[in-house]
Amino acid sequence: MQIDREREPSGRVRAEQVEPFPIPDRLPVFPLPNVVFFPKTYLPLHIFEPRYRQMVADVTIGGQCIAMALLKEGWETGYYGNPPIYPIVCVGRLVSVQPLADGRSNILLQGLERCDICEEHYDKPYREATIRIKAQTADAGLEPDVRRRLVEALAQYLQTREDSTAWQGFFREEVSDEVLVNTLSTYLECTPLEKQFLLEADGLHQRARRLNDLIQFMLHDHHGAKGWE
Repeated sequence: MQIDREREPSGRVRAEQVEPFPIPDRLPVFPLPNVVFFPKTYLPLHIFEPRYRQMVADVTIGGQCIAMALLKEGWETGYYGNPPIYPIVCVGRLVSVQPLADGRSNILLQGLERCDICEEHYDKPYREATIRIKAQTADAGLEPDVRRRLVEALAQYLQTREDSTAWQGFFREEVSDEVLVNTLSTYLECTPLEKQFLLEADGLHQRARRLNDLIQFMLHDHHGAKGWE
């Protein structure tokens, strides 16, 4: 059994610690071709395939955790089997289940931790994996200049979008570095492979720098397409 510890907005572990949520060493895996999940974010999903209906039923009465994985290229030919996945995934805690007709359901996952897939198991209708939580870096926060450059790049990027007002909350100082970086990684219009590249970053600083680079690339691409100077 492994542990996800609830952290303060600053990224530090609270002194008055609530009971940490236990993450099982063996988890169901939900692989998708276009979804990359990040810690400290939320992911709504619609469950309709029979094997994943069974997965949700088992998780509801079991460990409450699912590992979200990105399928590798070429998954189409073997989707109903167990096509290859990227080995770094994010564990999500099942926080709500809304049953629907015919066994379908809407669920909501809360991102807990990144983890490595150590071994895959195929003895159930859905894939499972033995996982190892990736160690947290000693300093989980961003250096002030790294955060400043990221926020400046985001502000410039939002000038190209019609929904810029919906993003204004990210500029608040009380938004923690981890929530800022991981939420931006989730909602920016990056490709799934680019998001996987962000997820695999070695620590929050590297993810923030990679995210900044992606935003700069998107700005350059947008300006080039529009013929801006």
